Amino acid sequence: MIARIVIPLLLLIVLSDVFIDAHLFRKRFPLVWWKRLLWWIPTLVMVSYTCILASLDSFAPDEMQWLTTYLVLLGIIVGPKIIFSLCTIAGMTVRRYLIPTKRNYGYPLAAVLSITAVGLYIYGLTIGVGEIKVKHITLSFPNLPLAYDGYRIVHVSDLHLGSFKGWRERILKAEMDSIRAQEADQIIFTGDLQNMRPEEVNDFIPLLKKAMPRTITILGNHDYAEYVKLSSEEAAEQEQRFKNIVRNKLGWTLLDNKNTILPLPKHNPTNDNTPIIICGGENDGRPPFPKKVDMAQTMQCVKSTDFVIMLQHDPSAWRRNILPHTHAQLTLSGHTHGGQMQFFGFRPTQIRQKEDLGLYQENGRYLYITAGLGGLVPFRLNMPNEVTVITLRKAVH
Repeated sequence: MIARIVIPLLLLIVLSDVFIDAHLFRKRFPLVWWKRLLWWIPTLVMVSYTCILASLDSFAPDEMQWLTTYLVLLGIIVGPKIIFSLCTIAGMTVRRYLIPTKRNYGYPLAAVLSITAVGLYIYGLTIGVGEIKVKHITLSFPNLPLAYDGYRIVHVSDLHLGSFKGWRERILKAEMDSIRAQEADQIIFTGDLQNMRPEEVNDFIPLLKKAMPRTITILGNHDYAEYVKLSSEEAAEQEQRFKNIVRNKLGWTLLDNKNTILPLPKHNPTNDNTPIIICGGENDGRPPFPKKVDMAQTMQCVKSTDFVIMLQHDPSAWRRNILPHTHAQLTLSGHTHGGQMQFFGFRPTQIRQKEDLGLYQENGRYLYITAGLGGLVPFRLNMPNEVTVITLRKAVH
């Protein structure tokens, strides 16, 4: 994770201190050499910490606490320095070219923004990461089999169980309580059960089995051995180990380029036993995410008259592969986490793709992207963990 952005990170960490040292400690408030050295010590620690994390063979440390600690330090040590530098430069520019004044108003602005940013950052790591929202949507289809009219699906995704160790386990328990309380006809999970290793799932098997029995699931990008450095044989063995845990220990139906019939509701007052087909493709991502889907295999034996719900972890596949090559009426996805933060309606994930959160429609065909229930980085700000209840209705003409 850090290795992918190590150069920008190091530049942000170092350049802000270079500016502060040159602007303040040499000109405005001169300091003796040993005091300046004390100022640089946290920066040297952060540079060393960054280089160590970047040198790891795996995407993230085995013990996620090392990454969490790094992110906390990055936010409270480096973040305010970056804000101060940018605001000071902006104030200097305004003074020189726009409004000649004796005072650099970038200083008070930097103080306000830094305090606000650190407060929001701490909030996102502590309180925001534990917020849960249950969202209800109703979708109507003219060709929905009559037996499924009123059928309730709980759609969840992106648990990233390795991030729930320690005090955050109570968040996972609250999420499971929210899922169980919906009393759905079917639970669907759209990938990223683990962070990097199947062993992360083992500690939570009893909790998951109780809250999410008979779940239908697919693989997400983190469910492959993409984030640890392994030989091809070791990677294949790890992925098989993960599948065995899901199928045999959790008892879930794992669709890896396969399809199955959506179980009929317990109470079916109609004589219509026409099934809904659930198709689950393996991850269909754009680089750097894996592309392992086989759409022909996923749709094998599916008739053109069947009502199809497609499960695909990466929502970018909807326009790229699902709309043009299948007749799936509803696609359920995760992957984006809604950017894990939102400011005035803007989410970071909107930069990369058009469909990143919520419900989208194209000629009567729908895509729903959930914000998920976790993340490799345990942080959420104005983007609660999401449990979605989808009620299917037969449209009346």
